[in-house]
Amino acid sequence: MKERGRFILGMVMGIVCTVLIFTGVYAVTAKTDKGAEGNVQQGQMDLDKEDDGSSEAGNLLMKNDLDTNVSDLVDTKAAYIMRLIDSYFLYDVTQEDYQTALYRALMNACNDPYSCYYTQEEYASMQESTSGIYCGIGCIVQQNVKSMLISIVRPFKGSPAEKAGIRAGDIVYMVDGEDVTGQDINLVVSKMKGEAGTKVMITVYRESTGQYLDMEVTRDFVEVDTVTSERIEEDGHKLGLITVTEFDEPTAKQFMDTFEDMKKWGAQGIIIDLRDNPGGLLDAVTEMLDPLLPAGLTVYMQDKYGGREDYKSDAACYDIPMAVIVNGSSASASEIFAGAVQDYGVATIVGTQSFGKGIVQSVVPLGDGSAIKLTIADYYTPKGRNIHGVGITPDIVVELPVLEANEILTREKDTQFHAAVEEVLRQIREEGTK
Repeated sequence: MKERGRFILGMVMGIVCTVLIFTGVYAVTAKTDKGAEGNVQQGQMDLDKEDDGSSEAGNLLMKNDLDTNVSDLVDTKAAYIMRLIDSYFLYDVTQEDYQTALYRALMNACNDPYSCYYTQEEYASMQESTSGIYCGIGCIVQQNVKSMLISIVRPFKGSPAEKAGIRAGDIVYMVDGEDVTGQDINLVVSKMKGEAGTKVMITVYRESTGQYLDMEVTRDFVEVDTVTSERIEEDGHKLGLITVTEFDEPTAKQFMDTFEDMKKWGAQGIIIDLRDNPGGLLDAVTEMLDPLLPAGLTVYMQDKYGGREDYKSDAACYDIPMAVIVNGSSASASEIFAGAVQDYGVATIVGTQSFGKGIVQSVVPLGDGSAIKLTIADYYTPKGRNIHGVGITPDIVVELPVLEANEILTREKDTQFHAAVEEVLRQIREEGTK
């Protein structure tokens, strides 16, 4: 009888506790509903307004009912989380913060380091950087796909970054005290940019010394010459060296003008240096390849449905001995360039294995100044090679010498450059014996 009484008492107490718990949860929910309901509704209005059908992206979202899925998400679990944040989180969170976080979360679901969301300010900054003139610190950066670390490929000569002491190889750790490790590279670049005369604190990790260094950089206007050249006379022959640092809107014209100048000077061979070139615009690289290749494919893309888009060159092309230098930081458009000339045999590739980015991104404006960047296709060289995660293997593999800490690579020690010169001279001599 005693055991039975204890069992009944325990059951009654359990029921009472359960009722009290549910009552407490209901009270918390009811308390937060009033303050959060207006915020949730307003947030949904903004979401609907963005996808009002005024842009191509908006039509696409409505066509696939993605707006309904987002509404369901906001009205259930996400809405409850927002209520808890509004009621108990120590700091304020704005509706803009909620919306931006939601859009970024949708892109994070792709689990792709190249697909991301840009706010209006970030998108404007990205467009500015591809125009060839912008206001910032003046350096090329690159992001490692696996570690997501952002490193300095090269500060531009005379740029604010170079004047502040930033060097090639420095890893960008913080921007104005904010840890940027793992952030999208375009977002980090947008933080470095700003009005001329303003200052930004860049904290870098310098592997050669094992130090974290704070560099205060004064932003200024930077005009990027993505193509530079040098005339070289070697063994009685005239050689043109053309260095391409990235593929932006002005690059194709700069490249072709430089190539023509070299031809007028009487260059008998050309060396194209794509080392540390992180890539850029597809249109720029295909336009540059057109006069270098015979009639045929330049590159082609294939999407998830098997749809294919071809880029082609016409029959008019230069016939001149050429070598192209690449390294582990030659990526994307640089690899399209190197892969195409290698497939056609119009140039010899010299250096080390390239980066290995064989996928294509498209930037889609969303109608309100913001945009998304989305990986949409694989790309293939003319012979059907997809080099994603593999890279371009040089025809002549040449490593650079190991340098001492803080030592700068000089022309005298640049073994890859000298190998390219020797290869072009070999081609010139071979042509002379025909």
